[in-house]
Amino acid sequence: MIITLLLSLMLMAGLFLMLLAGVGFIQDTKFFSSAPKEVRDVIRPREESFKGAYAIGWSMAVFSVLLMTGAFIIGAWNGINNGFGFGQFFIRFIVMELLLKAFDILFLDWVLLCNAGFNFFPHFYPETKEVLGHYLFGYNWKTHLAHIIGSFVVAAVLAWVCILL
Repeated sequence: MIITLLLSLMLMAGLFLMLLAGVGFIQDTKFFSSAPKEVRDVIRPREESFKGAYAIGWSMAVFSVLLMTGAFIIGAWNGINNGFGFGQFFIRFIVMELLLKAFDILFLDWVLLCNAGFNFFPHFYPETKEVLGHYLFGYNWKTHLAHIIGSFVVAAVLAWVCILL
């Protein structure tokens, strides 16, 4: 279970790096498609904030994808080496995915997005300071619910693939 929790932390770090890459360095409004409408309406397109910002951002984004993919590969490899069955793989992957979703909801949405006092988004986009607030929390509950339901399907497919290997 400790390995599963460490792998979950890898996923969380990867997701945060992805957010930081998109918001802080790449700063393309396409990355805000899942943001609340109020936020999307006030964000203005940006030029590269400093020379090399895009390269740093895209490098971070690629690294975050590799980090998150690596977490699942390590989880599969470790489970195969330890003779996991379908149930053990399923539990590992569902725990990883649900902890990642909890991190998304509680930290990324609640702390960084809905608490303007934390100043994450307003640091990069000062124009968002006025529209961020606690009232935004839960704006995307249908998407989160779909992701949670989909997590069970993904975990089952991953577990099935792992027992076939």
